[in-house]
Amino acid sequence: MTLQVAIQMDPIESINIDADSTFVLALEARRRGHALYHYLPRKLTFREGRVSARAKPLKVKRERGNHFEFGPEEEMDLRTMDVVLMRQDPPFDMAYITATHVLEHIHPKTLVVNDPVHVRNAPEKLFVTHFDGLMPPTLITADVEEIKAFRRDHKDIIVKPLYGNGGAGVFHVTPDDENLGALLELFTTTWREPVIVQRYVPEVRKGDKRIVLIDGKAAGAINRVPSRGEARSNMHVGGRPEKTALTKRENEICERIGPALRDRGIIFAGIDVIGDYLTEINVTSPTGLQEINRFNGTTLEADVWDAIERRL
Repeated sequence: MTLQVAIQMDPIESINIDADSTFVLALEARRRGHALYHYLPRKLTFREGRVSARAKPLKVKRERGNHFEFGPEEEMDLRTMDVVLMRQDPPFDMAYITATHVLEHIHPKTLVVNDPVHVRNAPEKLFVTHFDGLMPPTLITADVEEIKAFRRDHKDIIVKPLYGNGGAGVFHVTPDDENLGALLELFTTTWREPVIVQRYVPEVRKGDKRIVLIDGKAAGAINRVPSRGEARSNMHVGGRPEKTALTKRENEICERIGPALRDRGIIFAGIDVIGDYLTEINVTSPTGLQEINRFNGTTLEADVWDAIERRL
C-alpha cells in the first residue's frame, strides 16, 4: 500500500542520522513508497473542528550534511493523511499534552502513532506503577517528610523529576550524602510536580537495558553501561552501548506489559530495565532502533511499519 504520512517532530536539520529513530522510520517509509510530510509541533492547528498543520513534503537519505530535502510548505488537513507519527522529543509538558488533545480529533480515522489518548495517559514514570512487582521500591510525592522516611528505610536512593527525560536531573543520593535537603529545595523551586524517588539498584553499574517492544512484543534490546563515576547510563551523557540478549526475567516483564501496550495502540515503545526491575515505559518518542540494528543485524523500523500497516 502507498500511504500519506505526516511526521510531527523537532527540526530535522539537527538530528544525528546515525542514532535518530525517527530518521530510520522515515527512510523505511520512503523505501516502501510512502509520501512523507514534516511539520513542527508549533505548526499544529485546531480551528473549528479541523486539525491542520503547515507541513513540507519530505525526502530523506543517509548522507551526512545532506540527509533531507523539503518541498514548499503548505497547509494540510491532517484528516487527509493515512498516518501521523507523533515523534517530537519530550519534555512531557503542557505543550506535549495539548498536542495529544488536538491529534485526538483525527485518530483513529487517521492513525496516530502512538495513540495520543494513551500517550497522554501513560507518562513514562507513572504508567509503570500500574504493574505490581515490576518496579523497585518507589515513592512519588512532594512531601519532604515522606521522602526522608523513604530514605531512612532504603538508605541508598535515586531522586529524579517525575516528567524528566534523557537522564536530566537524576541524582544518586548515598546514605552519607548531606545534600538531600538542598536537592529537594532545588526540585521544588524548579518543578511544581512531585518527584519520584526509588531505591538505588546497584546492578545499574552493569547497565541499564533498553528493550524495544513493537505492537506489544519484544523486538530487540541494547545494554547501556554508565561511564565511570556516573549513575546515569543515557548515551548522550557518556553511556556505552553493548550487545545484549533478554534474560528470563526481562521476557517475563515484556509478557506482562505487552498486552497493555498493544491494547492501548502503543505500536512503538521502549522500556528500561535495571537488574530485575522495570524503571520506565517510554511511549512518547522512544529511541534505540539504530543501536539495536547495528548489534543484531536487524531492521526494526521495518517491523514498526509492518505493525502500522497491519493496523490500517
